[in-house]
Amino acid sequence: MLQWATISKLRSSGANIMKWEEYFMRLSFTAWSLSAAMAVTMMHGTTAVSAADAKAPGLAHETVMTGLESPWDMAFLPNGTMFFTEKCKGLSVRMADGKVNALLGMKGSSGYASTADDLFCEGQAGMMGVEVDPKFADNRQIYVYSTSSKTAPGSNRLMRLKVSDDFAKVSDRTDIVTDVPYKPKETAHPFGGPGAHNGGRVRFGPDGHLYLTTGDTHNGVVPQSPKLIGGKVLRMDRDGKAIADNKPPEGFDKRIYTYGHRNVQGIAFRPSDGNPVVAEHGPWHSDEITVLVNGGNGGWDPRPNQAGRGDCPANYCGYMPNQMEGMDPKERVKFMPMTDTKTYPDAMPPAWNNNGLSQGTSSAVFLTGEQWGAWNGRLAVGIMGIGFGGTPVGMRIDVIDLADDGKSVKDVTSMSLPMPAGRFRSVVQGPDGSLYAAVDGGDIYKLTPKKK
Repeated sequence: MLQWATISKLRSSGANIMKWEEYFMRLSFTAWSLSAAMAVTMMHGTTAVSAADAKAPGLAHETVMTGLESPWDMAFLPNGTMFFTEKCKGLSVRMADGKVNALLGMKGSSGYASTADDLFCEGQAGMMGVEVDPKFADNRQIYVYSTSSKTAPGSNRLMRLKVSDDFAKVSDRTDIVTDVPYKPKETAHPFGGPGAHNGGRVRFGPDGHLYLTTGDTHNGVVPQSPKLIGGKVLRMDRDGKAIADNKPPEGFDKRIYTYGHRNVQGIAFRPSDGNPVVAEHGPWHSDEITVLVNGGNGGWDPRPNQAGRGDCPANYCGYMPNQMEGMDPKERVKFMPMTDTKTYPDAMPPAWNNNGLSQGTSSAVFLTGEQWGAWNGRLAVGIMGIGFGGTPVGMRIDVIDLADDGKSVKDVTSMSLPMPAGRFRSVVQGPDGSLYAAVDGGDIYKLTPKKK
């Protein structure tokens, strides 16, 4: 269990609370063996998670990069060139021959071709998602989501950058989204320091549009707000303008594709129909995988004095009740549901809720190609692991077979990993058909199905 009493004492003493929270999280992780993390007896709804599937491919692994500082996301060109971000350092590119060029550094970074002093990291905030324009060969554009001090007291923004022909630098920065909320001050919540809950994944969909996921920033009014674009999934063009057939409710920001989210850090697109599917962190319970519906409400509403609740610390009920204490997730969910179908009966139903547990679902990608065998077309989800209140840490990659209607799952299998598990922050399929997985500890792995 996380040592919340000790953290509270450190907070009152003025210590760097985010550093100590990270320290205790790591103590929690190392206290569990890998076998516990792979929890083969866990049930998701009515579907068992198995550590090995007779029809699943065997996996070989290669360490592509190591010694990084909190790698957050990756994006590939067809020849294997890989752009990647490090949360508190910046944007780099690994060429197909393995050479690495440091492109855009954040404030305080060194060794980069250029730096941007307005870009900074704090808590969970920093440089996060990266995506390559599908028309890169023509326009050489990439997109990066980062926290910035340009707008007081800080904001998250989506930047468009142009990559030089020799991949040695970026230029022509254009901030196409500048108003994603940022949490500037500490509050009395778990992981309550500045920079909480930013979302951060940016992806082009098969419809050619740009999707951006955002977080609720520990602010009770944000997810259901018509104008604040935190706790949302946005759908835009290359200039950050709303797509005409977005269907948010009347009076909502037209960039909004869906709303009522907590902290979406994963978005992928189902090969069969192109529908966007998101992976979302739960509040001490109920991580969720949800197939999105244009204009839909995710049902997260952490405002006080709603749904039978009273006041909550800092007007945010996201960890209530007993927010600093472990308790049965089934009891907690009655008070603060992840998807509140009583208040919002038309809320989008999650297909999967991690057996009602919160272990930190992060990015997601659909595996495609015959090399994946029985997993071809299934959703791979990176899980970072949070062992609060007796919950198994659960650092793993799950492979999820979604039902055709997107409202349930047919099967969930945990990958039998050929390397140590870690906090899987990003999973991306490369142009070679392998799965690339970045862990917070500083490694990027390549997982390749073995030929049978």
